[in-house]
Amino acid sequence: MKRPPLVVFTDLDGTLLEHATYSFEPARPALDALAKAGVPLVFCTSKTRAETERWRSVLKNTHPFIVENGGAAFVPDGYFPSAGGFDRHEAGYGILEFARPYAELRRVLAGIRARTGLSLTGFGDMSVEEIARRCGFSREDAMLAAKREYDEPFVVPDPAVLSSVVREAAAEGLSVVSGGRFHHLIGGSDKGRAVAALRALYDKAFGGLRAVGVGDSVNDEPMLRAVDVPVLVRKPGGGFAAAIHLPGLVLAPYAGPEGWREAILELLRGEA
Repeated sequence: MKRPPLVVFTDLDGTLLEHATYSFEPARPALDALAKAGVPLVFCTSKTRAETERWRSVLKNTHPFIVENGGAAFVPDGYFPSAGGFDRHEAGYGILEFARPYAELRRVLAGIRARTGLSLTGFGDMSVEEIARRCGFSREDAMLAAKREYDEPFVVPDPAVLSSVVREAAAEGLSVVSGGRFHHLIGGSDKGRAVAALRALYDKAFGGLRAVGVGDSVNDEPMLRAVDVPVLVRKPGGGFAAAIHLPGLVLAPYAGPEGWREAILELLRGEA
C-alpha cells in the first residue's frame, strides 16, 4: 500500500538553523530535496511572526507557519482550497490563535517578580541592544524578535529558582517551557496544539498526510508528540534533550542543520 504524502514541521533555532551562527547551509541538500518532492515544510518556532516571515523570505518558503511556541498559526490566504474557522484575517493570512495576549504575560511576569523578589528579565525589559547581544543578532533582527504577540522569553539569575517561577506561573494559569537560550512564559498554547490544528487543515484539503516533526529542545516535545515521525537532533555539545522520550523517536546523528539534513534525507530515501 502506498504511504500518504508527507508534511514536515520543523523548529528553527538549533534545529534547521545552527545554534550560534543561524546558518542553514548544511541543510540545503535536504531543503532542496523536500522542495523537489513537493513536501510542505512548516516552520514551528519560538520566533515571532516578524522573524519567521524574514526566514520564510530567505528560504523561499510559502507554507503555513507556527510562531511563539504555538501561540498562533498563520495560513497564507488561498493556501487551502476551503479552509475556514480562523480567529481572524490579517495581512494576507488566516490566523488561528491559541495563546493569551502578550500584555497579559507581561503583567504576570511583573507580578511573579514582585511576589518572589527574583530578578527575572523578560524580552519586554530588555533593550534592542541587549536582545541582540544575548541572541547573537544584528540590531535589525533583534527588533524583529522584540515584536512579540503571544510568548515572553525570560532569563533567571540561577537555574535553581526556575521551579518557583513555574509554580507561580501555574497559579496564574500559565506555563513555562525552556528553549535553547531562554525560558518562555506562555498561556493556553504549545507547539503540539498548533500542529494538530494545521494537520486537520491538511487532512481536510489533501485526504490525510503523514506528519514529520523535527526539533532539538524540551519546548519541541508537544510538536513531536503531535506527529507520526518525531525526530530529535543533537545539541551542539553532542547530546540530546534528556527529558524527551517518545515511542518511535528518531535520533539524528548530528547537531543542528547537519542532523536535520541527514534525518530528512534518510526519511526521503525511505519514501522512494
